[in-house]
Order: sequence, then structure tokens, then C-alpha cells
Amino acid sequence: MADYPGSYYAATRNPAPDRPALVGERTVEVCVVGAGFTGLSAAIELAERGHAVMVLEAARVGWGASGRNGGQIVNGLNAGLGTIERRYGRATADFVASVAQEGGRIIRERVAKHAIACDLKEGNLFTALTPRQVGELEAKQALWRLHGIDSFEMLDRSALARHVRSDAYAGGMLDRSGGHFHPLNLALGQAAALEGLGGTIHEETPVVRVEDAGGRPVVRTAGGVVRPEVLILAGNAYLGEAVPEIADRVMPFSTQIMATEPLGERGRALLPTDVCVEDVRYVLDYYRLSADGRLLWGGGTVYGGTDPADIRAKLTPNLERIFPELRGVGIDYAWSGNCAISFSRVPQMGRLGSRTYFAQGYSGHGVVGSHLFGRILAEAVHGDVSRFDVFASLPWIPFPGGRRWAVPYSVLGSWWYGLRDRLGV
Repeated sequence: MADYPGSYYAATRNPAPDRPALVGERTVEVCVVGAGFTGLSAAIELAERGHAVMVLEAARVGWGASGRNGGQIVNGLNAGLGTIERRYGRATADFVASVAQEGGRIIRERVAKHAIACDLKEGNLFTALTPRQVGELEAKQALWRLHGIDSFEMLDRSALARHVRSDAYAGGMLDRSGGHFHPLNLALGQAAALEGLGGTIHEETPVVRVEDAGGRPVVRTAGGVVRPEVLILAGNAYLGEAVPEIADRVMPFSTQIMATEPLGERGRALLPTDVCVEDVRYVLDYYRLSADGRLLWGGGTVYGGTDPADIRAKLTPNLERIFPELRGVGIDYAWSGNCAISFSRVPQMGRLGSRTYFAQGYSGHGVVGSHLFGRILAEAVHGDVSRFDVFASLPWIPFPGGRRWAVPYSVLGSWWYGLRDRLGV
């Protein structure tokens, strides 16, 4: 059985059974490709509605981004409500606002209903390093209030110090509806919940290709064939070339995280209220305390999905800039993982033919987006396409120059916005 990448999450995961690979030919009502948050969310929703569901996972449950991410409940999409309104109109922005916090609610509901042990904690803090960034947070608070969302609290420098002890910040904004958790344990807990509802999961079952046979999908794996009535593609950055029709719509990018040694009182002094934190720069830092008192620090972006040569060397300078008192702290774990980014920074949802559904491209906001989109996919399969059609109707924007130029274009954009962040403009 393939092992998980060497992360803090993998080292502290809850016990879980090995699930056998698919061998031979099967028929099933619904086949879901990918045992990450999107696939598990959709599968649970469908199983609760009485559908027979089989999930195929190329590696292990939560092996990809779902089990390696920052573990932060950050509401909304990567593209802000203002951007969505300018592109698609007020009605679409109102709709997105109406579902912006639903992903977080789904997570909390599942944790409570299925008694999932994943160290769930409350509170998400946005931090600003400059007065201009404070203004951006104030504008975001005002915009969300216009859409009926009032969970944000602005914090000046002194109020911010109650939550994070760093002289680097000019202010911040607390989202009381945000939070954080152990992502791999959430995925494993949802997998167990699905099996308790009668669903089946096959690990180490990579999908080689998806075919169409008389309007019905056929899923060919390394060791078998599945002939479902309905197919859901939830592989995101790890779907590969199995479905060329949607592969070029997104680009993989990697982000990096490291975990310090247990900090004890030092950690509690730095983050007294135990909220998770992220700043508002284009290439941002994000961090939080783990259940055993480590600082989990993430940041950086590598377009194309490759790993940096030295994750510790890449992330440590920013950690020490925010918390100089941690200079020289021990780093026990460092890892990387791929997400999928869309050019519009809006997740993509759609249908190939009449029986194959997909969702992908969360662009760094996949924790809440994947749980929401999993539910909406399940609604569509069950017969209610009202919410599915809103997202499916949003236009797909290709990367300029196609796949060949997607990475250099994104690197150039990242450099430009990173320069603006450094200059404070």
C-alpha cells in the first residue's frame, strides 16, 4: 500500500484501514474519481440520499491537497465578491455570497454528526502589513455586509495583539465563522462516514482514461473497468491526463508548509486565542498552532506543480520576520503539495455529455470550496441542478498562450504582484 507524503499530518493521522484496489469489471450507480474533499463530500451527500456510490482513489484517501493543506476554513472563493460582480453581474455575486459560508458549515456538520476527531477550532484572522492593506480589509468587510454577511470584526494594532503577538502588522480582521482543523484526519473521518452509509472506496486505483460508450461513461483503471450510470470527476490537480477535455482548464501549482518543534508556552504566547492566520498579500503567509502546540507555517507558490529544492530555506525567513523570537526554532516537518488554479480564480463546475460531472480549480480556497461543490454536484446528480447551473454557466477563461505559456505567464504575474506587495503599493 502506497504511503502518504512525509508531512506532519501523515505522522499524526488517525488509524484507517487499507482499502483494496479495484480489480475486474464493475457496474455501479455513481462512480466518483478522487477521495479528496470534493469526492468525499459529493459521495456522502449522495449516499445520504440513497444512491449507491463507489469512489476510486489513485493513491490513498486524502493523499493529495485535501490531506496536505493549511487546514484553514477561509470563507469565499479566491476571486472576491467585487470581482465576481464586475465580471458576472450582481445576481451572480448575490448567489456566491449566499453560499460563501456553506462549506464551513458542512465541515462542522460532518464533524459533529460523525464524531470526526480532527482538532476543529474556531476563528480565522486576516492580517495587514500596511495601512493600504488595512483599507482593503475594511472594503471587504463593507462589501460582505452589503451581501448580508456580518461575521467580520476589524482590529486595530492593539486589538490585533490579543490574537497574534507580532510587531509586523498594521491591523487585521477576524472572521468569527472561520476556523482550522487537521485536514487529513477530516478526510479519513469522512471516508469512514461514507463507508458507514454503504459507500465503497478503492485505493491505489488510478484512472487511466474515461471513455464514452453510447452516452454512458466507462472508467478504465490500472486493474479494472467501472461502468457507472453517472460519473463525478473530483481529481482536481491530480486528475492528470485521464480526461483531456478538462486538463487544460486548470494549472497545478504547489504550496509549501512546515511544522516547528512543539512550542508549548511560546506558541500560546504568540497566538493567545488559537485562531488561524493569513495575511492579505498576493503571495501570502498562513499559519496556526497544531493540537500539540507546533506552529504550522505555510506560504510560497511554485507554478507548474514542482517542489522547491529546500522548503525550510524558502519559508523560514518569513516566519522569522513575523516572529523574530523563533529565530533558530527546530523544524520537524516540511512538505509540499499541488492545488489547481483557474485563470479566472473561480472554481469550475460542469458536465461532459449528460452523465459526467466535474468540479476543479479552487485556486487555493479548496477547503471550503470543495465541500460546497461536492454538495452541489450531489444535488445535480440527484436531480436538482439549480445551484449547479449557476456555476456551470460561468465562462471558462483559458490561460493566455495555452498550456505552453501558462506557467511563465503566471510566474510573471506572481512576480509583479509580489513586487507591489514589497513596495506597499
